[in-house]
Amino acid sequence: MSESRILVVESDDARAERLVALLDFLDFTPKRVGAVDELDLARARPRDWLAIVVGGVEDLGDFRRFGAWLSRFPLHPPLLVLPALHGLAGELGVHPEQVWPLDWPLRHPQLEGHLRRASLQAIRGDGSGSAQAGPEGASEAVRRLRRMIEQVAPFDTTVLILGESGTGKEVAARALHAASARSKGPFVALNCGAVPGELLESELFGHEKGAFTGALTARKGRFEMAEGGTLLLDEIGDMPLPMQVKLLRVLQERCFERVGGTQTIRCNVRVVAATHRNLEEQIARGGFREDLYYRLNVFPIEMPALRERIEDLPALVESIASRLASDGRGEVRFAADALAALAAYPWPGNVRELHNLVERLAVLHPGATVRAADLPQRYRAAWEAGAAGQGASPAPAAAGTPAPAPAAALPALDEAAERAAERAALFGAPAVPALDELPEEGLDLKEHIAAIEEKLLRQALERAGGVVAHAATLLRLRRTTLVEKLRKYGIEREAGEA
Repeated sequence: MSESRILVVESDDARAERLVALLDFLDFTPKRVGAVDELDLARARPRDWLAIVVGGVEDLGDFRRFGAWLSRFPLHPPLLVLPALHGLAGELGVHPEQVWPLDWPLRHPQLEGHLRRASLQAIRGDGSGSAQAGPEGASEAVRRLRRMIEQVAPFDTTVLILGESGTGKEVAARALHAASARSKGPFVALNCGAVPGELLESELFGHEKGAFTGALTARKGRFEMAEGGTLLLDEIGDMPLPMQVKLLRVLQERCFERVGGTQTIRCNVRVVAATHRNLEEQIARGGFREDLYYRLNVFPIEMPALRERIEDLPALVESIASRLASDGRGEVRFAADALAALAAYPWPGNVRELHNLVERLAVLHPGATVRAADLPQRYRAAWEAGAAGQGASPAPAAAGTPAPAPAAALPALDEAAERAAERAALFGAPAVPALDELPEEGLDLKEHIAAIEEKLLRQALERAGGVVAHAATLLRLRRTTLVEKLRKYGIEREAGEA
Protein backbone atom coordinates (compact mmCIF):
# COMPACT_ATOMS: atom_id res chain seq x y z
CA MET A 1 0.00 0.00 0.00
CA SER A 2 1.09 3.54 -0.68
CA GLU A 3 2.01 5.38 2.50
CA SER A 4 0.63 8.77 1.36
CA ARG A 5 -2.07 8.41 -1.32
CA ILE A 6 -5.45 9.90 -0.39
CA LEU A 7 -8.58 9.47 -2.51
CA VAL A 8 -10.75 12.61 -2.56
CA VAL A 9 -14.35 12.14 -3.75
CA GLU A 10 -15.75 15.64 -4.21
CA SER A 11 -18.13 16.98 -6.86
CA ASP A 12 -17.65 20.63 -5.84
CA ASP A 13 -14.58 22.03 -7.65
CA ALA A 14 -13.86 24.84 -5.20
CA ARG A 15 -14.07 22.57 -2.15
CA ALA A 16 -12.01 19.90 -3.92
CA GLU A 17 -9.30 22.46 -4.69
CA ARG A 18 -9.16 23.42 -1.01
CA LEU A 19 -8.94 19.78 0.09
CA VAL A 20 -6.25 18.88 -2.43
CA ALA A 21 -4.17 21.95 -1.54
CA LEU A 22 -4.27 21.14 2.17
CA LEU A 23 -3.41 17.47 1.61
CA ASP A 24 -0.51 18.52 -0.63
CA PHE A 25 0.69 20.87 2.10
CA LEU A 26 0.61 18.00 4.60
CA ASP A 27 2.87 16.02 2.22
CA PHE A 28 0.21 13.54 1.11
CA THR A 29 -0.59 12.59 -2.48
CA PRO A 30 -4.25 13.33 -3.18
CA LYS A 31 -6.18 11.89 -6.12
CA ARG A 32 -9.43 13.73 -6.75
CA VAL A 33 -12.44 12.28 -8.56
CA GLY A 34 -15.71 14.09 -9.09
CA ALA A 35 -17.73 10.89 -8.72
CA VAL A 36 -16.98 7.31 -7.76
CA ASP A 37 -17.91 6.07 -11.24
CA GLU A 38 -14.60 7.58 -12.42
CA LEU A 39 -12.81 4.79 -10.51
CA ASP A 40 -12.06 1.46 -12.15
CA LEU A 41 -13.16 -0.78 -9.29
CA ALA A 42 -12.25 -3.89 -11.29
CA ARG A 43 -8.58 -2.92 -11.03
CA ALA A 44 -8.58 -0.87 -7.84
CA ARG A 45 -7.96 -2.19 -4.34
CA PRO A 46 -8.91 -0.38 -1.10
CA ARG A 47 -5.31 -0.66 0.11
CA ASP A 48 -4.28 1.61 -2.77
CA TRP A 49 -5.29 4.52 -0.50
CA LEU A 50 -4.34 5.49 3.02
CA ALA A 51 -7.73 7.19 3.51
CA ILE A 52 -10.76 8.29 1.49
CA VAL A 53 -12.04 11.86 1.96
CA VAL A 54 -15.70 12.17 0.92
CA GLY A 55 -17.41 15.53 0.34
CA GLY A 56 -20.12 16.28 -2.19
CA VAL A 57 -21.64 13.26 -3.97
CA GLU A 58 -24.13 13.76 -6.81
CA ASP A 59 -25.18 10.15 -7.45
CA LEU A 60 -26.01 8.53 -4.10
CA GLY A 61 -26.74 5.19 -5.78
CA ASP A 62 -23.23 4.98 -7.20
CA PHE A 63 -21.83 5.97 -3.82
CA ARG A 64 -23.79 3.23 -2.04
CA ARG A 65 -22.41 0.71 -4.54
CA PHE A 66 -18.94 2.05 -3.79
CA GLY A 67 -19.60 1.50 -0.06
CA ALA A 68 -20.75 -2.05 -0.76
CA TRP A 69 -17.53 -2.67 -2.70
CA LEU A 70 -15.45 -1.31 0.19
CA SER A 71 -17.30 -3.41 2.76
CA ARG A 72 -16.09 -6.61 1.06
CA PHE A 73 -12.59 -5.85 2.36
CA PRO A 74 -12.09 -6.11 6.13
CA LEU A 75 -9.02 -3.83 6.09
CA HIS A 76 -10.39 -1.04 3.93
CA PRO A 77 -9.11 2.52 4.57
CA PRO A 78 -11.13 4.90 6.76
CA LEU A 79 -13.74 7.23 5.24
CA LEU A 80 -13.21 10.86 6.29
CA VAL A 81 -16.72 12.24 5.72
CA LEU A 82 -17.68 15.92 5.45
CA PRO A 83 -20.91 17.11 7.20
CA ALA A 84 -23.18 16.78 4.14
CA LEU A 85 -22.83 12.98 4.26
CA HIS A 86 -22.68 12.36 8.01
CA GLY A 87 -26.19 10.89 7.98
CA LEU A 88 -25.54 8.69 4.94
CA ALA A 89 -22.42 7.03 6.31
CA GLY A 90 -24.39 4.39 8.21
CA GLU A 91 -26.10 3.20 5.02
CA LEU A 92 -22.89 2.25 3.21
CA GLY A 93 -22.38 -1.13 4.87
CA VAL A 94 -18.85 -0.30 5.98
CA HIS A 95 -17.78 -0.75 9.57
CA PRO A 96 -18.90 2.31 11.57
CA GLU A 97 -15.51 2.53 13.27
CA GLN A 98 -14.01 3.20 9.83
CA VAL A 99 -16.18 6.29 9.25
CA TRP A 100 -14.58 9.41 10.75
CA PRO A 101 -16.45 12.75 10.58
CA LEU A 102 -14.73 15.89 9.29
CA ASP A 103 -15.84 19.45 9.97
CA TRP A 104 -16.30 22.12 7.31
CA PRO A 105 -14.65 24.56 7.07
CA LEU A 106 -11.77 22.19 7.56
CA ARG A 107 -9.94 22.28 10.86
CA HIS A 108 -6.27 21.63 10.16
CA PRO A 109 -5.54 19.82 13.48
CA GLN A 110 -8.59 17.55 13.03
CA LEU A 111 -7.60 16.53 9.49
CA GLU A 112 -3.94 15.99 10.44
CA GLY A 113 -4.99 13.93 13.47
CA HIS A 114 -7.25 11.71 11.35
CA LEU A 115 -4.49 11.13 8.78
CA ARG A 116 -1.92 10.34 11.47
CA ARG A 117 -4.37 7.83 12.95
CA ALA A 118 -4.92 6.33 9.48
CA SER A 119 -1.15 6.02 9.02
CA LEU A 120 -0.76 4.14 12.29
CA GLN A 121 -3.71 1.90 11.42
CA ALA A 122 -2.17 1.10 8.04
CA ILE A 123 1.23 0.42 9.61
CA ARG A 124 -0.31 -2.05 12.05
CA GLY A 125 -2.47 -3.64 9.37
CA ASP A 126 0.45 -4.15 6.99
CA GLY A 127 2.61 -5.48 9.78
CA SER A 128 0.09 -8.09 10.83
CA GLY A 129 -0.03 -9.54 7.33
CA SER A 130 3.54 -9.53 6.16
CA ALA A 131 5.51 -9.77 9.35
CA GLN A 132 4.16 -13.16 10.31
CA ALA A 133 5.43 -14.72 7.11
CA GLY A 134 8.96 -13.37 7.37
CA PRO A 135 11.69 -14.31 4.88
CA GLU A 136 10.42 -17.02 2.52
CA GLY A 137 12.35 -20.05 1.31
CA ALA A 138 13.89 -23.28 2.55
CA SER A 139 17.54 -22.75 1.56
CA GLU A 140 20.31 -22.89 4.12
CA ALA A 141 20.78 -19.11 3.79
CA VAL A 142 17.14 -18.44 4.72
CA ARG A 143 17.17 -20.97 7.56
CA ARG A 144 20.26 -19.26 8.96
CA LEU A 145 18.54 -15.87 8.60
CA ARG A 146 15.46 -17.10 10.48
CA ARG A 147 17.64 -18.50 13.27
CA MET A 148 19.35 -15.13 13.71
CA ILE A 149 15.99 -13.32 13.84
CA GLU A 150 14.69 -15.78 16.44
CA GLN A 151 17.86 -15.37 18.53
CA VAL A 152 17.82 -11.57 18.70
CA ALA A 153 14.04 -10.92 18.70
CA PRO A 154 13.47 -11.39 22.49
CA PHE A 155 16.12 -8.77 23.32
CA ASP A 156 15.96 -4.99 22.77
CA THR A 157 19.34 -5.11 21.07
CA THR A 158 19.84 -2.66 18.20
CA VAL A 159 19.96 -4.55 14.88
CA LEU A 160 21.67 -3.51 11.64
CA ILE A 161 20.30 -5.28 8.54
CA LEU A 162 22.70 -5.26 5.59
CA GLY A 163 22.14 -6.39 2.04
CA GLU A 164 21.58 -5.38 -1.56
CA SER A 165 18.52 -3.44 -2.65
CA GLY A 166 15.45 -5.63 -3.01
CA THR A 167 16.61 -8.47 -0.75
CA GLY A 168 13.76 -7.93 1.72
CA LYS A 169 15.37 -5.99 4.54
CA GLU A 170 12.04 -4.54 5.68
CA VAL A 171 10.47 -8.01 5.58
CA ALA A 172 13.20 -9.19 7.98
CA ALA A 173 12.66 -6.15 10.20
CA ARG A 174 8.92 -6.83 10.39
CA ALA A 175 9.57 -10.48 11.23
CA LEU A 176 11.94 -9.34 13.99
CA HIS A 177 9.23 -7.03 15.38
CA ALA A 178 6.54 -9.73 15.18
CA ALA A 179 8.68 -12.21 17.12
CA SER A 180 9.59 -9.70 19.84
CA ALA A 181 7.84 -8.67 23.05
CA ARG A 182 7.00 -5.39 21.27
CA SER A 183 4.78 -7.10 18.68
CA LYS A 184 1.64 -5.48 20.16
CA GLY A 185 3.19 -2.05 19.64
CA PRO A 186 3.51 -0.16 16.35
CA PHE A 187 6.04 -0.93 13.63
CA VAL A 188 7.07 2.36 12.00
CA ALA A 189 9.38 2.56 8.98
CA LEU A 190 11.18 5.62 7.62
CA ASN A 191 13.28 5.68 4.45
CA CYS A 192 16.04 8.13 5.36
CA GLY A 193 17.05 8.53 1.73
CA ALA A 194 13.56 9.61 0.64
CA VAL A 195 13.26 12.60 3.02
CA PRO A 196 15.09 15.88 2.31
CA GLY A 197 17.90 16.48 4.79
CA GLU A 198 16.36 19.72 6.04
CA LEU A 199 13.08 17.90 6.88
CA LEU A 200 14.54 14.70 8.32
CA GLU A 201 14.89 16.06 11.86
CA SER A 202 11.22 17.05 11.94
CA GLU A 203 10.24 13.69 10.44
CA LEU A 204 12.15 11.78 13.12
CA PHE A 205 11.56 13.91 16.21
CA GLY A 206 8.48 15.99 15.33
CA HIS A 207 8.08 19.74 15.63
CA GLU A 208 6.22 22.35 17.64
CA LYS A 209 3.79 24.87 16.21
CA GLY A 210 5.67 27.75 14.60
CA ALA A 211 9.02 25.93 14.64
CA PHE A 212 9.53 26.87 10.99
CA THR A 213 7.60 28.35 8.09
CA GLY A 214 4.60 26.14 7.43
CA ALA A 215 4.57 24.48 10.87
CA LEU A 216 0.93 25.44 11.56
CA THR A 217 0.44 22.83 14.27
CA ALA A 218 2.58 20.63 16.49
CA ARG A 219 3.35 17.23 15.00
CA LYS A 220 4.70 13.97 16.37
CA GLY A 221 7.78 12.43 14.77
CA ARG A 222 8.48 8.80 13.99
CA PHE A 223 10.11 8.16 17.37
CA GLU A 224 6.90 9.19 19.15
CA MET A 225 4.73 7.26 16.68
CA ALA A 226 6.79 4.12 17.36
CA GLU A 227 6.57 4.44 21.17
CA GLY A 228 6.48 0.94 22.68
CA GLY A 229 7.26 -0.66 19.35
CA THR A 230 9.94 -0.81 16.67
CA LEU A 231 11.35 1.94 14.44
CA LEU A 232 13.01 0.88 11.18
CA LEU A 233 15.48 3.45 9.83
CA ASP A 234 15.81 2.26 6.26
CA GLU A 235 18.69 3.41 4.05
CA ILE A 236 20.53 4.73 7.12
CA GLY A 237 23.63 5.11 4.93
CA ASP A 238 21.92 8.02 3.14
CA MET A 239 21.38 10.01 6.34
CA PRO A 240 23.21 13.40 6.32
CA LEU A 241 26.11 13.74 8.77
CA PRO A 242 24.47 16.46 10.94
CA MET A 243 21.48 14.18 11.52
CA GLN A 244 23.79 11.28 12.37
CA VAL A 245 25.07 13.27 15.35
CA LYS A 246 21.52 13.88 16.63
CA LEU A 247 20.50 10.26 16.10
CA LEU A 248 23.57 9.07 18.03
CA ARG A 249 22.52 11.19 21.01
CA VAL A 250 19.00 9.72 20.97
CA LEU A 251 20.34 6.16 20.79
CA GLN A 252 22.65 6.83 23.72
CA GLU A 253 20.34 8.81 25.99
CA ARG A 254 16.90 7.56 24.82
CA CYS A 255 15.48 11.07 24.82
CA PHE A 256 15.03 13.94 22.36
CA GLU A 257 13.35 17.32 21.82
CA ARG A 258 10.97 18.23 19.03
CA VAL A 259 12.16 20.83 16.53
CA GLY A 260 11.42 24.23 18.08
CA GLY A 261 10.66 22.68 21.46
CA THR A 262 12.41 22.71 24.83
CA GLN A 263 10.70 19.79 26.57
CA THR A 264 12.76 16.60 26.72
CA ILE A 265 10.77 13.55 25.62
CA ARG A 266 11.86 10.10 26.71
CA CYS A 267 11.33 7.26 24.23
CA ASN A 268 10.88 3.53 24.57
CA VAL A 269 11.62 2.36 21.04
CA ARG A 270 13.62 -0.49 19.56
CA VAL A 271 15.69 0.80 16.64
CA VAL A 272 16.43 -1.38 13.64
CA ALA A 273 18.59 0.15 10.90
CA ALA A 274 18.99 -1.11 7.34
CA THR A 275 21.16 -0.16 4.38
CA HIS A 276 22.42 -1.49 1.06
CA ARG A 277 25.62 0.54 1.37
CA ASN A 278 29.00 -0.58 2.71
CA LEU A 279 29.17 1.56 5.83
CA GLU A 280 32.80 0.77 6.54
CA GLU A 281 33.75 2.18 3.14
CA GLN A 282 31.62 5.24 3.84
CA ILE A 283 33.41 5.73 7.16
CA ALA A 284 36.75 5.64 5.34
CA ARG A 285 35.49 8.30 2.91
CA GLY A 286 34.10 10.46 5.72
CA GLY A 287 30.47 9.88 4.74
CA PHE A 288 29.35 8.04 7.88
CA ARG A 289 30.22 8.51 11.55
CA GLU A 290 32.25 5.69 13.04
CA ASP A 291 30.71 6.10 16.52
CA LEU A 292 27.19 5.79 15.09
CA TYR A 293 28.23 2.72 13.12
CA TYR A 294 29.39 0.93 16.26
CA ARG A 295 26.24 2.01 18.10
CA LEU A 296 24.04 0.51 15.34
CA ASN A 297 26.15 -2.54 14.54
CA VAL A 298 25.40 -4.41 17.78
CA PHE A 299 23.78 -7.35 16.02
CA PRO A 300 24.35 -7.31 12.25
CA ILE A 301 22.16 -9.44 9.96
CA GLU A 302 23.27 -10.06 6.37
CA MET A 303 20.45 -10.52 3.88
CA PRO A 304 21.38 -13.07 1.18
CA ALA A 305 21.00 -11.99 -2.44
CA LEU A 306 18.51 -13.97 -4.51
CA ARG A 307 21.30 -15.37 -6.72
CA GLU A 308 22.88 -16.81 -3.55
CA ARG A 309 19.71 -18.78 -2.73
CA ILE A 310 18.40 -19.51 -6.19
CA GLU A 311 16.96 -22.82 -4.99
CA ASP A 312 14.25 -20.72 -3.27
CA LEU A 313 13.11 -19.20 -6.57
CA PRO A 314 10.26 -21.66 -7.37
CA ALA A 315 8.77 -21.22 -3.90
CA LEU A 316 9.11 -17.43 -4.13
CA VAL A 317 7.43 -17.35 -7.55
CA GLU A 318 4.55 -19.49 -6.28
CA SER A 319 4.14 -17.34 -3.17
CA ILE A 320 4.18 -14.06 -5.10
CA ALA A 321 1.72 -15.38 -7.69
CA SER A 322 -0.58 -16.60 -4.91
CA ARG A 323 -0.58 -13.18 -3.19
CA LEU A 324 -1.28 -11.41 -6.48
CA ALA A 325 -4.21 -13.74 -7.17
CA SER A 326 -5.67 -13.20 -3.70
CA ASP A 327 -5.41 -9.42 -4.23
CA GLY A 328 -7.29 -9.71 -7.51
CA ARG A 329 -4.30 -8.75 -9.67
CA GLY A 330 -4.29 -11.77 -11.95
CA GLU A 331 -3.48 -15.46 -11.60
CA VAL A 332 -0.52 -16.97 -13.39
CA ARG A 333 1.48 -20.23 -13.36
CA PHE A 334 5.02 -20.94 -14.51
CA ALA A 335 6.18 -23.90 -16.60
CA ALA A 336 9.39 -25.76 -15.77
CA ASP A 337 11.31 -24.15 -18.66
CA ALA A 338 10.30 -20.68 -17.46
CA LEU A 339 11.55 -21.45 -13.94
CA ALA A 340 14.80 -22.82 -15.41
CA ALA A 341 15.27 -19.61 -17.41
CA LEU A 342 14.61 -17.45 -14.34
CA ALA A 343 17.09 -19.53 -12.31
CA ALA A 344 19.83 -18.70 -14.87
CA TYR A 345 19.26 -14.95 -14.52
CA PRO A 346 21.56 -13.09 -12.04
CA TRP A 347 18.76 -10.99 -10.42
CA PRO A 348 20.50 -7.68 -9.71
CA GLY A 349 17.20 -6.34 -8.30
CA ASN A 350 16.70 -9.44 -6.11
CA VAL A 351 13.24 -10.32 -4.76
CA ARG A 352 11.80 -6.90 -5.62
CA GLU A 353 12.70 -7.41 -9.27
CA LEU A 354 11.20 -10.92 -9.18
CA HIS A 355 7.97 -9.58 -7.66
CA ASN A 356 7.69 -6.90 -10.36
CA LEU A 357 8.25 -9.46 -13.12
CA VAL A 358 5.65 -11.91 -11.76
CA GLU A 359 3.12 -9.08 -11.44
CA ARG A 360 3.79 -7.95 -15.01
CA LEU A 361 3.35 -11.48 -16.34
CA ALA A 362 0.17 -11.96 -14.29
CA VAL A 363 -1.33 -8.97 -16.08
CA LEU A 364 -0.03 -9.99 -19.51
CA HIS A 365 -1.02 -13.68 -19.22
CA PRO A 366 -3.97 -13.89 -16.78
CA GLY A 367 -4.96 -17.47 -16.01
CA ALA A 368 -2.27 -18.86 -18.32
CA THR A 369 0.92 -20.86 -17.86
CA VAL A 370 4.01 -18.80 -18.63
CA ARG A 371 6.70 -20.59 -20.61
CA ALA A 372 10.27 -19.50 -21.22
CA ALA A 373 9.41 -17.92 -24.58
CA ASP A 374 6.87 -15.67 -22.83
CA LEU A 375 9.55 -14.08 -20.64
CA PRO A 376 11.14 -10.75 -21.64
CA GLN A 377 14.41 -11.29 -23.51
CA ARG A 378 16.69 -10.22 -20.67
CA TYR A 379 15.30 -12.95 -18.39
CA ARG A 380 15.80 -15.82 -20.83
CA ALA A 381 19.02 -14.79 -22.60
CA ALA A 382 21.42 -16.60 -20.23
CA TRP A 383 19.32 -19.77 -20.29
CA GLU A 384 19.07 -19.77 -24.09
CA ALA A 385 22.80 -19.13 -24.42
CA GLY A 386 23.53 -22.02 -22.05
CA ALA A 387 21.18 -24.33 -23.95
CA ALA A 388 22.77 -23.32 -27.28
CA GLY A 389 26.27 -23.91 -25.87
CA GLN A 390 25.29 -27.44 -24.84
CA GLY A 391 23.86 -28.17 -28.29
CA ALA A 392 20.29 -28.37 -26.96
CA SER A 393 17.30 -26.40 -28.12
CA PRO A 394 15.25 -24.50 -25.57
CA ALA A 395 11.81 -25.96 -24.88
CA PRO A 396 9.05 -24.76 -27.19
CA ALA A 397 6.59 -22.14 -25.98
CA ALA A 398 3.59 -24.42 -26.44
CA ALA A 399 2.40 -27.42 -28.36
CA GLY A 400 2.46 -26.70 -32.08
CA THR A 401 4.66 -23.62 -31.63
CA PRO A 402 8.19 -23.69 -33.06
CA ALA A 403 11.04 -23.48 -30.59
CA PRO A 404 12.61 -20.02 -30.21
CA ALA A 405 15.86 -19.36 -32.01
CA PRO A 406 19.15 -19.59 -30.08
CA ALA A 407 20.31 -16.41 -28.38
CA ALA A 408 22.92 -15.71 -31.08
CA ALA A 409 20.24 -15.65 -33.76
CA LEU A 410 17.87 -13.39 -31.87
CA PRO A 411 17.89 -9.71 -32.77
CA ALA A 412 19.02 -7.36 -30.06
CA LEU A 413 15.91 -5.99 -28.35
CA ASP A 414 15.57 -2.48 -27.06
CA GLU A 415 14.36 -3.20 -23.54
CA ALA A 416 12.90 0.27 -23.12
CA ALA A 417 10.87 -0.15 -26.30
CA GLU A 418 9.70 -3.58 -25.11
CA ARG A 419 8.50 -2.12 -21.80
CA ALA A 420 6.82 0.81 -23.54
CA ALA A 421 4.96 -1.57 -25.83
CA GLU A 422 3.88 -3.70 -22.86
CA ARG A 423 2.67 -0.61 -21.06
CA ALA A 424 0.70 0.43 -24.13
CA ALA A 425 -0.91 -3.02 -24.33
CA LEU A 426 -1.77 -3.07 -20.63
CA PHE A 427 -2.98 0.43 -19.93
CA GLY A 428 -3.96 1.83 -23.30
CA ALA A 429 -1.20 4.46 -23.12
CA PRO A 430 0.57 5.06 -26.41
CA ALA A 431 4.15 3.86 -26.63
CA VAL A 432 6.52 6.79 -27.17
CA PRO A 433 7.58 6.71 -30.83
CA ALA A 434 11.05 7.74 -31.89
CA LEU A 435 10.52 10.82 -34.04
CA ASP A 436 13.07 12.21 -36.49
CA GLU A 437 10.58 14.67 -37.96
CA LEU A 438 7.11 15.99 -37.30
CA PRO A 439 4.40 13.56 -38.47
CA GLU A 440 2.16 14.71 -41.29
CA GLU A 441 -0.86 14.78 -39.00
CA GLY A 442 1.08 16.72 -36.34
CA LEU A 443 1.20 15.80 -32.64
CA ASP A 444 0.40 17.05 -29.17
CA LEU A 445 3.87 18.29 -28.20
CA LYS A 446 3.08 18.68 -24.50
CA GLU A 447 1.70 15.14 -24.27
CA HIS A 448 4.63 13.71 -26.25
CA ILE A 449 7.25 15.38 -24.05
CA ALA A 450 5.38 14.26 -20.92
CA ALA A 451 5.35 10.66 -22.19
CA ILE A 452 9.12 10.79 -22.81
CA GLU A 453 9.72 12.26 -19.35
CA GLU A 454 7.58 9.60 -17.65
CA LYS A 455 9.37 6.83 -19.54
CA LEU A 456 12.82 8.11 -18.48
CA LEU A 457 11.69 8.55 -14.86
CA ARG A 458 10.52 4.93 -14.70
CA GLN A 459 13.76 3.66 -16.28
CA ALA A 460 15.92 5.67 -13.87
CA LEU A 461 13.95 4.49 -10.83
CA GLU A 462 14.16 0.85 -11.94
CA ARG A 463 17.91 1.11 -12.67
CA ALA A 464 18.42 2.67 -9.24
CA GLY A 465 16.60 -0.22 -7.55
CA GLY A 466 13.82 2.08 -6.37
CA VAL A 467 16.20 4.42 -4.47
CA VAL A 468 15.04 7.94 -5.33
CA ALA A 469 18.34 9.60 -4.43
CA HIS A 470 20.23 7.36 -6.88
CA ALA A 471 17.65 7.87 -9.62
CA ALA A 472 17.97 11.63 -9.14
CA THR A 473 21.73 11.36 -9.69
CA LEU A 474 21.17 9.46 -12.95
CA LEU A 475 18.80 12.19 -14.17
CA ARG A 476 20.94 15.10 -12.90
CA LEU A 477 18.03 16.33 -10.79
CA ARG A 478 17.67 17.43 -7.21
CA ARG A 479 16.09 14.62 -5.26
CA THR A 480 13.18 16.83 -4.17
CA THR A 481 12.53 17.74 -7.81
CA LEU A 482 12.43 14.06 -8.74
CA VAL A 483 10.00 13.31 -5.90
CA GLU A 484 7.64 15.97 -7.27
CA LYS A 485 7.87 14.52 -10.77
CA LEU A 486 7.16 10.99 -9.49
CA ARG A 487 4.12 12.36 -7.69
CA LYS A 488 3.01 14.21 -10.84
CA TYR A 489 2.97 11.02 -12.92
CA GLY A 490 1.65 8.79 -10.12
CA ILE A 491 4.85 6.70 -10.05
CA GLU A 492 5.19 4.94 -6.70
CA ARG A 493 8.58 4.64 -5.06
CA GLU A 494 9.71 1.17 -3.99
CA ALA A 495 9.47 1.02 -0.26
CA GLY A 496 7.88 -2.20 0.66
CA GLU A 497 10.86 -4.54 0.24
CA ALA A 498 13.88 -2.50 1.15
